[in-house]
Amino acid sequence: MKIALCSSFVPFLNSGARHIVEWLEVMLIKEGHQVERVYLPEVDAPHLLFQQMTAFRWVDLSAADRVICFRPQAHLISHPHKILWFIHHLRSFYDLWEDDLYRGFPDDAKHRGLRDALHAADTSAIREAKHVFSNSRVVSERLRQFNGVESEVLYPPVLDPQRFYCREYNDEIVCICRLEHHKRQHLLIEALQYTNTPVRLRLCGLSSGPNYPEYLLHLIEELHLADRVTLEVRWISEQEKADYLADCLAAAYLPKDEDSYGYPSIEASHASKAIITTLDSGGVLELVRDGVNGFVTETTPQGLAKAMDQLYVDKNMAKRMGHNALNCLDEMNISWSHVLTRLLA
Repeated sequence: MKIALCSSFVPFLNSGARHIVEWLEVMLIKEGHQVERVYLPEVDAPHLLFQQMTAFRWVDLSAADRVICFRPQAHLISHPHKILWFIHHLRSFYDLWEDDLYRGFPDDAKHRGLRDALHAADTSAIREAKHVFSNSRVVSERLRQFNGVESEVLYPPVLDPQRFYCREYNDEIVCICRLEHHKRQHLLIEALQYTNTPVRLRLCGLSSGPNYPEYLLHLIEELHLADRVTLEVRWISEQEKADYLADCLAAAYLPKDEDSYGYPSIEASHASKAIITTLDSGGVLELVRDGVNGFVTETTPQGLAKAMDQLYVDKNMAKRMGHNALNCLDEMNISWSHVLTRLLA
């Protein structure tokens, strides 16, 4: 089968939105399919919104037997056999509209008009699809709420999960993801001032700009935590990631209302490590069960500190939760065989 995988991307920013496309491509080729990857750049700028949407609408993929669309606004592509694996809306125009910090532009008549036109265009294009999948229950609920569209949850696996393994349980909580304000690494740093143990923290990843990493460095200095926090503002290779997860005490991932469980959580699970997250982290809560395969805490430094201390003091509990984290992946049927069966049905 000739399959086109269509998505958008932010130039020079590598993230899970690319991984879901590229890893699916690898698996489809292994199954003998011909695959083309189609990316168009997309940035969340209101004045560029409809020009970008029009570009997707003009894409001609009639040579493909099936088109699978991911990140917005790829779902605007027209094709008689269009499948959506919908991973998020343009959130500043949807669920984050009421949040001035994350919206980034005025709540005025002009932008409300853009929002309403966007919702109408999205709904029309999404309803063209033969089948709509989402990457989490959170995203399925947003599709239902904002577009009146039902969808099937299809959890994305990682490529080559066997590269993750457990070697030991040291004294570090690791958080390996982009360094961005909405990923909230600052809460983990703030938590260390409330811990009763010498538990350590390792934060790793690139950032879309210098401001947030600089803020984290300032916070570390201000709280006199330089001896307990390792901050690596750089691209972390897959081998480095596997090594950090193999040795750590546990992993932390506490984004603000994330669309899905996030690759950092599932990678930690494959390494048999517990995950610390918060009550408002969104799709992460579909994977992490409080007291079973990790901790779901209040969104406070004190709540996070308590979880860190518990894991540090009781390594047997950390080990038990880590084993549960790995088992949860099978229970939730997170596998490429399931993904391919559903997408190619």
